[in-house]
Amino acid sequence: MFRSRRHSELRVILIKPSRYDDDGYVVRHWRGVLPSNTLACLQGLTEDVGRRKLLGDVDVKVQVLDEMVDKISVSKIARLSRRPGVRVVVGLAGVQTNQFCRATDLALELRREGVAVIIGGFHVSGMLAMFPDVAPEIQELVDAGVTAVAGEVEEHWADLLRDAYEDVLEPIYNFMSDLPDLSNVPRPVINRDYLRKFVVSNFGTIDCSRGCPFNCSFCTIINVQGRKSRHRSPECIAETVRKNFHDSGVNLYFFTDDDFARNPAWEGIFDQLIQIREKDRIPIGFMIQVDVQSYKIKGFVEKAARAGCSSVFIGMESINARNLKESGKNQNKVNDYKNLITAWHAAGVSTQVGYIIGFPQDTEESVREDIERLVNEVKPQRASFFMMAPLPGSRDHKRMVDSGVPIDTDLNTYDSFHESMPHPKMKNGAWTQAYRDAWDRFYSLDHMKEVLSEVDSKRYWDIFRNYVWCKNSFYNDGAHPMISGFLRFKDRKTRRATFPRESRWAHLKRRIPEMVQYTRGAVRLIMEMEELWLQTRKRSETEIRVVEELARMRASLHRGLRTSDLRMAYARVKAQVPTIEIPSRFSLLREKMSVVQVSRFRETREDLSKYWMNVRQRVRRGRLEVLLRVDRMAINLFRELRLAAGFFIALSTGAN
Repeated sequence: MFRSRRHSELRVILIKPSRYDDDGYVVRHWRGVLPSNTLACLQGLTEDVGRRKLLGDVDVKVQVLDEMVDKISVSKIARLSRRPGVRVVVGLAGVQTNQFCRATDLALELRREGVAVIIGGFHVSGMLAMFPDVAPEIQELVDAGVTAVAGEVEEHWADLLRDAYEDVLEPIYNFMSDLPDLSNVPRPVINRDYLRKFVVSNFGTIDCSRGCPFNCSFCTIINVQGRKSRHRSPECIAETVRKNFHDSGVNLYFFTDDDFARNPAWEGIFDQLIQIREKDRIPIGFMIQVDVQSYKIKGFVEKAARAGCSSVFIGMESINARNLKESGKNQNKVNDYKNLITAWHAAGVSTQVGYIIGFPQDTEESVREDIERLVNEVKPQRASFFMMAPLPGSRDHKRMVDSGVPIDTDLNTYDSFHESMPHPKMKNGAWTQAYRDAWDRFYSLDHMKEVLSEVDSKRYWDIFRNYVWCKNSFYNDGAHPMISGFLRFKDRKTRRATFPRESRWAHLKRRIPEMVQYTRGAVRLIMEMEELWLQTRKRSETEIRVVEELARMRASLHRGLRTSDLRMAYARVKAQVPTIEIPSRFSLLREKMSVVQVSRFRETREDLSKYWMNVRQRVRRGRLEVLLRVDRMAINLFRELRLAAGFFIALSTGAN
C-alpha cells in the first residue's frame, strides 16, 4: 500500500475551462444552464479514492470549478500549492476542441506558478486516437510540464493521483485501448454548491452509457468512446436518483448518453424509474438523446414517457438524403422523420432535433428548402442548428488534415457555430448567412405560434420557456443556447493573449454600448414573447368560467374588481362545477394579476406596440409634444406594466 507523510493533503482541483468569444474574452455567466457531467464523474472518482484510502493516509480533498459560472483565480491556486504539507494538482477536465485555447492559457499560467496540471477531454483523446504523432498544440503543453491524458480514467484515476502526489507524473497517459467497464465504477456526484450556480438547481446529469454503434464520419464519439455501448447498471442509476433526491432535492436529469436508445440496459433503467415515480412517489423527469430509429424499438417510446421522459434530443442532422449518405449516417431515413416525431408527440414527449448546416452538397437555396420541409412536414417542436466542423477525433478531420485541406488553425472556432473550414458551394459569408436564416425561420413568431397552438397543455410552458431561452441566447447573447447562460460577464483582465488588454476606460466604452444593446434586445424579446403568449396561451375551463362570471358581475359593479369579488366568482362557478377548487388568498392575488387582468387584453399587444412605435418616430422627427401627452403615456405605461406582470407570473408559475 502507498505510504506517505503523516497529516499530508492532496488537493485535487477540477476545472472545466470555458472558451474565448470573438473579442478574446472568457465566456462566463452569472448563472449557467447545463452542469458538467465530466466534473460530476471526476468528483465521484476522487471521493472514492479518498474514501477507500487508496493513497494511504493522505487526506484527499476535491474542489470543482466550472469556468462558465466560476472565475478562476490562478494566484489563489498557486498560494494554496505553497502551503506546507499540501500537494495541489489541477485537472483540466473534459476539454473540447473549442475550449483548448483557453485551457492552454490556464495550464501554462499554472505551470509558471509551479502547479501540477493534467489535461484531458475529447480534443486530447481525439488527436491521439487518430494520429500517430503528438499534435503540436499538445506537445507545447507537454514541453511546459503539463500531463496529457487520453481516454477514460475510471480504472486509472487512483494511479494518476498517486503519481501527482509523488510528483512523478508522466508527460502522456494513453488509455484509449483500455475503455472501462462502467457497471461497477463510482457514480457521478451531485455537488449542491455547484448546482446553485445554475438556473435550475434541482437539475443534474448522469452518463448511463458511453459509446455509439453507428459510423458517422463527422462524429468523434465512435473514435474516442468506441462503437460498443458500455453502461451503468439499472440498479446503480436507480440508487443514484434516489440518493440525489433525498440528499439534494435533484429530480430532473439530462442523461448524457450519446444515444440512449442503444444502451442495452434502457428497459431496465426505465423500469427502475417507473417504480421510483409510481411506487416511491418521487417526481423524476429527464431528457435523453436518441437516434431517428428509436421509435421503432418495441416499447421504447411508451416506457420512456412513463418513466418521466419529458423531452428527446434527436440526431436528425439533415433532411437531405444525399448529405446523410455521404456522411455515413445510413441509419437516418428521411421518409421516417415525420413518423418519428409523431410517435414521440403522441406519447406526450416534446422533441428537439439536432440539425447540421454545411454538408458538402448544401447550398443557400437547398438549406432554405430543407428548413421549410423541416418546419412544415417533419414538425419538431424545437431545433438546434450547428455548422459542420471538422472536429478532431472524427474521420472527416483526419481526412482533411491528411489531404491538406486548409482548415482553420484557430481551435477556438471549432464550436460548430463558426466557419472552421472552406465550403465548396457557400462562400463569402453565405454559409454563415444560411445558418442564421435557419434560426430566423424556425424561431420566427409565426412558427413558434403554430407549434404552441398545437402542443399539449402539459408541455406548453416547457416549450415556451425553451423558445425564450433560444431567442435570448442566439440573438441577445450571440451564442448557441447550449453554451450560453444568464447575464454574461466580461472580465477585463482575462483576455486571450493574442488580444491587447484594454484600459479600464477603453473596456468601459466597450461594455456600456454592449449592455445598452443587450437591454434593448431584451425588451424587444419580452414584447415578442408576450405577443406569442397572448396568441397561444391555454385557457383552462376554470378560467373561462370564472372570467365569464366576472364579466356578469362587472355589469352591476361601479368600481374595480377586488380579490373578494374573485373569490365570489370562484364560489359561483364551484356551485355549478363541484370539482373546481377555490384558491387560497395568496393564489387569489396571483389570479387577480394573471387571470383577471390579463383576460382584459385582446389576443395581441399590437395596439401597445403601435403606440410606442408612434412615440419613437415622433421623437426622432423632433416632435416632442408627444411626450407632453402625459395622460396617454401613463395609461399605456400602466397597461404595459400590467401585461408584463401577468406574463412574468405566468412564465414563472406555469399558470396560463
